[in-house]
Amino acid sequence: VPGSGTTAVMLGALTLYNITPGPLLFRDQPDIVWGLIASLFVANIMLIIINVPMIKVFTKILAVPYWALVPAIAIITSIGVYAVHATAFDLFLMIGIGVAGYILRKMDFPLSAVLLGFILGGMMEQNLRRALSISNGELGILFSSPITWGVWALIVLMIALPFYRTWRKRSQRKADAANA
Repeated sequence: VPGSGTTAVMLGALTLYNITPGPLLFRDQPDIVWGLIASLFVANIMLIIINVPMIKVFTKILAVPYWALVPAIAIITSIGVYAVHATAFDLFLMIGIGVAGYILRKMDFPLSAVLLGFILGGMMEQNLRRALSISNGELGILFSSPITWGVWALIVLMIALPFYRTWRKRSQRKADAANA
């Protein structure tokens, strides 16, 4: 399970090309692994060559106010999204995903979890279909062994724990306010 958004994107990119990530990747497909390592090495050298002389320019970019920088980034990304398929649907989808991301950020929702869900969701759905086809569509297979009960218990715990923490913080605040 990837621990960050960057790792999740890398995992998604590898699975998109039917490459199974993990320790066996070095044994099964060493040309891809060493090609990736070599390209990262070359990229780091190129970044040093390009970025060291440009440090003053990059520091001046940091002084650009957000009201000017954000629309410029939105225009550049819109051009990039439209250039892929040349459809307005892609632009509306980009705007919708941007609005959803903004709302989730304002609600302090971890965006890495959303990204992980998008990347791993397809694999989870595929494995659910596989399990249901093996059991001839019987949902009981999802609850038939102690391992699955343990996984379900962990899922319930992961869902309930944030609510419990929020309730505990509120009750602690109320107790502190009552004592003050």
